[in-house]
Amino acid sequence: MQTEDLTKTLKNRAINPTAMRLLVLDRLKKSAVALSLADLEIEMDQADRVTIYRTLKTFEENKLIHSIEDGTGSIKYALCESNCKCTPEFTHAHFHCTSCNQTYCLKNIHLPEINLPKNFEVEQSSFVLKGICDQCKA
Repeated sequence: MQTEDLTKTLKNRAINPTAMRLLVLDRLKKSAVALSLADLEIEMDQADRVTIYRTLKTFEENKLIHSIEDGTGSIKYALCESNCKCTPEFTHAHFHCTSCNQTYCLKNIHLPEINLPKNFEVEQSSFVLKGICDQCKA
């Protein structure tokens, strides 16, 4: 993706476009699966782990990406839709392949509305399906 498009994406989320932020955003945009900090660190071997982590946290705080706990013990990150507010009612499902260990966003499958008891407040929600992806099944 061109740098000017990446810069615009960051500015639209009120994120200052630094060189590292542009690199991480470019990698996330090119990925069909959610990526962990370790995945990004391997691909960006010149970058400092802490800097990548801080970049991911900045992206998450500004609702550019969301984190996924897929049960592997490693948090993965994926881009949000442009209109995403990252609130529990906008949460979509994820699919974790138990064969290749990849995690996919299922953006067309949203969690149903849940009516909680009085004085309960949702802070986070997650819906992860586990099985074999189409690539591993083939």
